[in-house]
Amino acid sequence: MTTPQPSHFFAHLARMKLIQRWPLMRSISAENISEHSLQVAFVGHALAIIKNKKFGGNVNPERIALLGMYHDTSEVLTGDLPTPVKYYNPAIANEYKKIELAAEKKLISMLPEEFQQDFAPFLISDEIDADDKAMVKQADSLCAYLKCLEELSAGNHEYEQAKSRLETTLKERETPEMRYFLDVFAPSFQLTLDEIS
Repeated sequence: MTTPQPSHFFAHLARMKLIQRWPLMRSISAENISEHSLQVAFVGHALAIIKNKKFGGNVNPERIALLGMYHDTSEVLTGDLPTPVKYYNPAIANEYKKIELAAEKKLISMLPEEFQQDFAPFLISDEIDADDKAMVKQADSLCAYLKCLEELSAGNHEYEQAKSRLETTLKERETPEMRYFLDVFAPSFQLTLDEIS
């Protein structure tokens, strides 16, 4: 049996913890994309369960969780471009999508060929079902909003404008399961440890 070639795929994913989110903001608590991706997986999983149990959905919660885990992996190659820059205008947003797709394909190419098709449905944005992608985007936006609530509750007014912008985004993307999550789970993010204990 031949010795397999080394793969740099997981070494790259391990660098997610080195990429800080909110790079233009002064934060009380730093957040990296590894931490963020785990929270998106948690919230996306919850959104799928809420949709299925309360609103007649037929979503695979485990798939949504995996998509959440992998949704920002391309940033190990591109870095985290701040939202106001990424979406400054449609031309920039469109070009950045191309850059993200190229980074996703580069990451997949780092895997042994026999595993590439197993990972592609979670990493290559063009291969992800539009409804699943939308649910992960909802979870992503919710997590950014929750970060704003945490920072504001700790007295960091730097996040006021971001919170306002995200409230608009959440209204645009709102679904019954998102509204349920916001009503039931989000208020706790404004409380202290003693208040939630």
